Amino acid sequence: MFEISTKLSNKEALALPPLSLAFIGDSVQSLYERSVVTIGSDLPTGKLHKMVTQKVKAVSQADKVKTLMEKMTPEESDLFRRARNCKIHTSAKHAEISEYRYASGYEAVLGFLYLTGQTERLFEFLN
Repeated sequence: MFEISTKLSNKEALALPPLSLAFIGDSVQSLYERSVVTIGSDLPTGKLHKMVTQKVKAVSQADKVKTLMEKMTPEESDLFRRARNCKIHTSAKHAEISEYRYASGYEAVLGFLYLTGQTERLFEFLN
């Protein structure tokens, strides 16, 4: 499900704007979380949606990435930092700007791992 057909090299992926990687990473995490809560469930979609939004909101992502930072490779750490420090032209409804920036860094790393086909590593960050 999370295997990309045409993988980018690390160099190609890192050449993309960090917020573009975050855009991809946001989708990857959303699909992952939706899959987790839906498979084997007979809950109404409204309840499933609430369960997913709790995990993909900026505050939750910021908390999660803080526990993962020590496990990041130097390349992942650098990407996280670059995405976190990007000028962001939007704001999260229920998060501080610092939480939103951390969430963007986390999403950028997810996008990078997905685009480069590092599926095992991606699951380490998602689980």
